[in-house]
Amino acid sequence: MLNKVLAFYTKYFALWVVIFAVLAYYFPRPFRTLRPYNNYFFALTMFGIGAVLCADDFKHILKNPVIILIGACAQFIIMPFGAFILARLFNLPAEVAAGLILAGAAPDAMAGNVMAYIAKADTAYAVSLTTVSTLACPVLTPGLTYLLAGSRLEIRFWAMLLDLMMTVIIPLLLGFGARHCFKKQFDKILPLFPALSTTFIVFICALVVALNRDFILKATGPILASVIVLNVGGMLGGYGVGAFFKMGYMQKRTLAIQVGMQNAALGTKLALDHIGEKAAIPTAFFIFVCILTAALAAAIWQRTPAGTD
Repeated sequence: MLNKVLAFYTKYFALWVVIFAVLAYYFPRPFRTLRPYNNYFFALTMFGIGAVLCADDFKHILKNPVIILIGACAQFIIMPFGAFILARLFNLPAEVAAGLILAGAAPDAMAGNVMAYIAKADTAYAVSLTTVSTLACPVLTPGLTYLLAGSRLEIRFWAMLLDLMMTVIIPLLLGFGARHCFKKQFDKILPLFPALSTTFIVFICALVVALNRDFILKATGPILASVIVLNVGGMLGGYGVGAFFKMGYMQKRTLAIQVGMQNAALGTKLALDHIGEKAAIPTAFFIFVCILTAALAAAIWQRTPAGTD
């Protein structure tokens, strides 16, 4: 009975994201109190994901590192250059255009690892892509933004690297190691981990919306349209790259999520610190959009038989 309840709860992940995102939008104050615990949510989520991974999940990645390169190139080509084109098409003001390009040039989001997991995609591939794109972003994010928008940004590489290690890599390895050492005990409670991951990512999504509510309110029609097209186009582009290189359905799903779901929270911070308040409008709205589209895709793929997409 409990397993059925947990399966139902995890299956309708997208619904909980939408409900709590709306609540966070209209009643942001209670959710903002969760901010000090944000890193803990990420860490516990990644521990849960690590607990359901096994060594075989990473073997094919080590045997075929080319797909990591393909995925990283797709992320840093499709999104920033797509943002540049859309900024021109929608005739966005210079500062807003810079923010849209910055959102596209950011690394993929840590939350994308969780979305990939829930979507029954290749979670090991997703984690590998997040690691590579985050390590590369201190050079590529300001470089691409300067190239396409003429804005110089300063990124604290070691702080970002430490944050990634503490909230993603180390908890993932701890979860992976815990299951390896206590396999029998973990196998008994394995259905619990997807539900826990769902709960934590719902809290994370709600917190992001609550913290950036003021900027979301300032978005105009062209800004909203450009952000939505960039996000959906990135997901379709990522999936298309996977199909072009004849990847399996799990890798195609992963690329769709990881390419389309950027770390716009980081982009919002950089926009406020280095460009201006108007530049933060598209980055903040991108957070909300990419959460909803990735959650919707994850909900659909979760119920899609393997290999039929």
